[in-house]
Amino acid sequence: MSWFTEWRRTVDWGLLAGAFFLMAIGLLMSLAAGPSAAAKIGYSNPYFFPMRQAMFTAAGVVLLLGASMLDRSWARRFAAVALFACLGLMVYILVGGGHEAKGAHRWIRVAGFSLQPSEVAKPVLIVISGWLLAQRELFPNRVWEVVAFIFYAVTVGLMLLQPDVGQSFLLTAAFIVTFFVSGLPWRWGMAFVGGGAGLGALLYALLPHVRERLRGFANVQQGDHSQIDRAAEAIGRGGLFGVGPGEGLVKARLPDAHTDFIFAVMAEEFGLVAVIVLLAAFALIVLRGFRASARVEDGYARAASAGLFTLFGLQAAINLAVNLALIPPKGMTLPFVSYGGSSMLGTALTLGLALALVRGQGTRTRGRYG
Repeated sequence: MSWFTEWRRTVDWGLLAGAFFLMAIGLLMSLAAGPSAAAKIGYSNPYFFPMRQAMFTAAGVVLLLGASMLDRSWARRFAAVALFACLGLMVYILVGGGHEAKGAHRWIRVAGFSLQPSEVAKPVLIVISGWLLAQRELFPNRVWEVVAFIFYAVTVGLMLLQPDVGQSFLLTAAFIVTFFVSGLPWRWGMAFVGGGAGLGALLYALLPHVRERLRGFANVQQGDHSQIDRAAEAIGRGGLFGVGPGEGLVKARLPDAHTDFIFAVMAEEFGLVAVIVLLAAFALIVLRGFRASARVEDGYARAASAGLFTLFGLQAAINLAVNLALIPPKGMTLPFVSYGGSSMLGTALTLGLALALVRGQGTRTRGRYG
């Protein structure tokens, strides 16, 4: 049996179909919001963003399929190489070699495109953490937990220096889920609670933009709520079936309508029915993914895949919560739907590695970690 035949037989086609469906929605919404975004920036080509999004989507499909074809050992090896490469690039960006945007140092320019190494660092860190924590079954020793935490702390530390508080929180949640699934000792649980509370207080005290966002969100009368207010109004204006393709107003009023607030654009132009379909697609991927993860007997694959599906699902939940004015703006994209090359590639790698780890779920592979 060839490797392709084996992949075709063992891959979760439901998860693949859900990912491709979201990518198709992303292309459609790029056509809806892209021309307005191009006009605001001053581009002469109204289809600048849709054309680039099509390129990102094609690359995402290749990366998603390619990563899903890895076996569990090669997924771990690839993740190790990619993690060290991403950490090196993140250090390079912070020392002045990267591209600055909106006061943050997160990007590196490659052939006319801006790439964000931290988007790739998130899923590969979760894979490495799952493998390290699973080694405790074969070699009972606390050193595995310590090494996993060191990798996590270095990665989150570099993210906070960019600064990127939202992605740091997202990665922390996924890491805790990975640790929990692999067997989280109560001492580590208490340490995470105490450390998280202390770090949150420190970030609030040291980072003015974090403090301003939280205060502004909490104070209805004084803070700048223009973005989330306009997004919420657009969602309400869409009603059941929307105002019609191209008829929405919010995409011309919000600077990040094609990225962070693409959900509001979709709700306004296509209505509640389309929104329910979108939410169902995300729910299908997350619930089906966790079910597949729970069936895997390999401790490394089970823990890492649970962390990867947490990354995907929680990012979507945070973006939706921002659009619905439930939490302050986080600058976090809607997976596969928002415009952005780094977001597309990072999400494709996340689901691709998760698919590789849950392929042929239920096989008796406990103790074989490559």
